[in-house]
Amino acid sequence: MNTKKNNKIVAGVFSFLLPLSTLPLFTSCSDDFLEVTKPDGEPLEEYYTTEETLNEALTSAYAPLHWPDWDNKAYNDLTVDAEIMGDDFWVGGSDNTDNQHWHRLFNFAADGNNTLATLWGDFYSGIKRCNDAIKYAGWEGNASADFRKSMEMQARLLRVYYYNILWHYYGNVPFYLENLSLPYTAPQISADEIYGKLVPELEEIIASNVLPMRWEASQSGRVSQAFAMMLYAEMVMYQNDSARYPQALTYMKQIIADGNYSLNPSFTELWKESGEWCKESIFEINYNDDQAQRDWGDAALNAGGSVFPTLCSPNGWGGGEGWDGGNDGWGFLPMKVETYNMYAENDLRREATCWDVRGYSYTERYQDTHIWHGKYRPQSENNKDCPTSKNLNYNNNKRIYRYAETLLNAAELLLQTGGNASEAAGYVNEVRARAGLSALASVTIDDILTERHLEFCGEGKRYFDLVRAEGISGATQKASTVLVPDTYGYRTNSWSASKKYIPLAQSELDADPTLKQNNY
Repeated sequence: MNTKKNNKIVAGVFSFLLPLSTLPLFTSCSDDFLEVTKPDGEPLEEYYTTEETLNEALTSAYAPLHWPDWDNKAYNDLTVDAEIMGDDFWVGGSDNTDNQHWHRLFNFAADGNNTLATLWGDFYSGIKRCNDAIKYAGWEGNASADFRKSMEMQARLLRVYYYNILWHYYGNVPFYLENLSLPYTAPQISADEIYGKLVPELEEIIASNVLPMRWEASQSGRVSQAFAMMLYAEMVMYQNDSARYPQALTYMKQIIADGNYSLNPSFTELWKESGEWCKESIFEINYNDDQAQRDWGDAALNAGGSVFPTLCSPNGWGGGEGWDGGNDGWGFLPMKVETYNMYAENDLRREATCWDVRGYSYTERYQDTHIWHGKYRPQSENNKDCPTSKNLNYNNNKRIYRYAETLLNAAELLLQTGGNASEAAGYVNEVRARAGLSALASVTIDDILTERHLEFCGEGKRYFDLVRAEGISGATQKASTVLVPDTYGYRTNSWSASKKYIPLAQSELDADPTLKQNNY
């Protein structure tokens, strides 16, 4: 099955859409750029009338999923962004000024000039494009009603996902469901208000039952009903919204009972190209090397591969382990030795998660441990077909939701709602059995958090688990107890409740004086 060939979802942006969505969200410039027509002068109302052209607009709404990896301004891969604030990896790079905003965030010392500035523009561009797609789906034309309804729901679900990322990182953000007019500002509302608007939207999307639980293989990369349910559980659990736990549990059980998803027999095989969009995969962001348009000196918003394997690998690699190497490794995100050591000797996840090269020599960079990110490690076969710059275009898909998380969500929600404890242990033990570990007779919240730690290490989930654990009774693994100064002198500050939401970029505050900075 080659889902990489699905150009409809992998494809990049379209030139005639760029003027609306590559400009900053908040600006005092004139609104001339909003007068968009197709290059040949055809009005938008006459262009977006067929399924083919409407799908172009929908694809444009999907495109920002790829951008944080490298958006022509910064390398803000969402996995790195989350992991550097957690407890499993160092920041690395050439020194502590290399991508300094990561080092400041790692030490909980960020400010408006050292934060994840580009995520704001990336995902507000995505929101803008979703709003466009929703509007176009409502126009009369030759597209069928079923197609237009599916397009609408996909765009609405993507919009919730984009807001979800902004909500996780910034908390208190501007919110709008229709594109802005002069002066292009929207009211900034609190994190709780953002949550209060997004969750009912998700409930409505799921209740519509328009999207399939799983798309056919040729359409892999589209958001699905299962994606919506996983997003719902993620948001409800992060908010510690106990009133919605029963509904979240119901959604998890629907995915489990559906039959479209199951654990992949081999954890190691999950991270190979052959493991992409396997039965375990609920959602991935597609990257490809053979159709890559990304190149140095060219627009980084072009479609193509991922730069993440280049970011998180050793420099001066002399070859071996399936990678030609050379100077392409940039040395970010070296894994802590303690992370490697948390795995039992017989835990099959360790080899796939931790790329242990302590027997090799290469050019050591800052905080180097000789243990690297195994799940997204570079391999020469993963960019061999790239026609442009290979180090920007690995074909490693970004895993967002896996069935293993469905099982662990269900187990945790069962305990939180007073459900069947044996059933909860059964879900956890399915994950443990795949890892080669013995079954647990019973499980606690801490057991489930530990299993999540082992299962999803390096997937950008650990930091947010520690933060949400602050509101979970019985949890001992929480941000305030784990994210504290280390014995190496790298992290000198502790996490506190004021660190839950990172600073807004100073450039956004300057562009819109009504925005309020987070109390970081």
